[in-house]
Amino acid sequence: MKFGRISLDDAEGAVLAHSVAVEGRSWRKATVLGADDVAAMKAAGLNEVIAAVLEPGDLDENAAATQIADGLAAPGIEVRRAATGRVNLHAEKAGLFVVDRAAVDAINAVDPAITLATLAEFAPVSAGQMLATVKIIPFAVAGTLVERAADIAGCGGVIGLRGFEPRRVGLVQTVLPSVKTSVLEKTARLTAERLARSGSIIVRETRTRHEDKEVAEAITALKGEADMVIVFGASAVSDPDDVIPAAIRGAGGFVSRVGMPVDPGNLLVLGELDGRPIVGAPGCARSPKLNGFDWVLDRIMAGLPIGDREIAGMGVGGLLTEIETRPQPREPLPSRKAVVDAVLLAAGRGQRMGGPNKLLSRISGQPLVRHAAQALLDSGVRSVVVVTGHEGDRVRAALGSFDVRMVDNAGYASGLASSLKTGIAALPQDAAGALVALGDMPEVTSAHIDMLLQAFVREHGNAIIRATHAGKRGNPVILPRSLFAAVATLEGDTGARQIVESSELPVIDVEIGAAASLDIDTPEALALAGGEPAD
Repeated sequence: MKFGRISLDDAEGAVLAHSVAVEGRSWRKATVLGADDVAAMKAAGLNEVIAAVLEPGDLDENAAATQIADGLAAPGIEVRRAATGRVNLHAEKAGLFVVDRAAVDAINAVDPAITLATLAEFAPVSAGQMLATVKIIPFAVAGTLVERAADIAGCGGVIGLRGFEPRRVGLVQTVLPSVKTSVLEKTARLTAERLARSGSIIVRETRTRHEDKEVAEAITALKGEADMVIVFGASAVSDPDDVIPAAIRGAGGFVSRVGMPVDPGNLLVLGELDGRPIVGAPGCARSPKLNGFDWVLDRIMAGLPIGDREIAGMGVGGLLTEIETRPQPREPLPSRKAVVDAVLLAAGRGQRMGGPNKLLSRISGQPLVRHAAQALLDSGVRSVVVVTGHEGDRVRAALGSFDVRMVDNAGYASGLASSLKTGIAALPQDAAGALVALGDMPEVTSAHIDMLLQAFVREHGNAIIRATHAGKRGNPVILPRSLFAAVATLEGDTGARQIVESSELPVIDVEIGAAASLDIDTPEALALAGGEPAD
């Protein structure tokens, strides 16, 4: 391929390197110039353009990217259509991403013109999420180079997706006088949310005293109905013969590992009984934040090997975010990168509901807005700003003693934009992003929110993260700080969608299921959700 300034007399068939605009006409970058294009440019007074001219044996950028990406195709992975020399590969289902690093390195070593970027190995992904991208840097590349890269890609196993396999899970929690019932209930709820990402469910929960014989009996009793058992101890494991590992052996099982080189998550126990995994969860797994328990759980659900050897190999990358709720943090907490604060929009009149304030409608005995706020507080967002307006006093009363910051939008009647601007303006100065949530979406859970946060962190805070349902855009959405100024320019009944679609930042879609599109706008929707209208 030849690249540079060329005379328009020789430009037919060339690929335009930069956009050109003259006398009311414009040509976009990467346009393949035809005879009419050349004539129009000449008529406008142009003599030359900067362009690329393909030589015999060259493949244009899209054909080259497609050939390599087609070689990477694997079950459960969708190869998207090429555009601007790029082909993206997406997950067709939830699971764990697997990759052969040596093969990826070999493809990238063929020539700098050919690039392949992927997620990290064993990254958990949702349906629709991008796994890898093939990008051709110039407008064309020699076909011989493409063939070399495609041959490596076509060997099989370069990238793959191990789909999650739903399991029936038995949950055992031990009890001491110092353990509050509310802690046990929260643990059960968060564990159910963690399991939901693989389609797994808790079939039965048992609570026992913190004694190895009682725990062993509980594990044995669950064998008949559970594919695996998770045990939360009221006291942390401190020895291979402590209560939980002793209970696994007492039930007739074996213990393959006590402790793991992942922090938070050090105090995990892994065993097996009659082919069923038995996991002694570390105390940090009572928090929704990422920890070593998630790594082990995801591998089990994806049917990947997990034992002493695999856990021993988790040390590199195993230093995860510190959990602030540790009684005695080992080190002062550093300032965190990609810190996200939430904006909960709860100012609207909800006119389609036909009268009562929809945010005060009750589902399972709790106001809609309280469901939304609870999910945010249980997630990994740093703080929550609630924007009130219509019947603000009643909305604030519904949230009671929740640890949220209330800001009033006196101009709420002008439309959604005013509430979004009010909320963004109230965020801390060091917020790397704003997770914008709606108060009428009760099915959005803390686990869903954490999936969005994890995607934002993976993108280093430089992408828009959007929840989707079956590939269709939904809510919540995370806006990077670089877009806050654009929010300040919005007017009327305009939300974040306009900014998302006009921004040049990448948009990462995270599939969270029906929760992304289920909002309660009408009496009929409220009734279908099993709710009751506000007084």
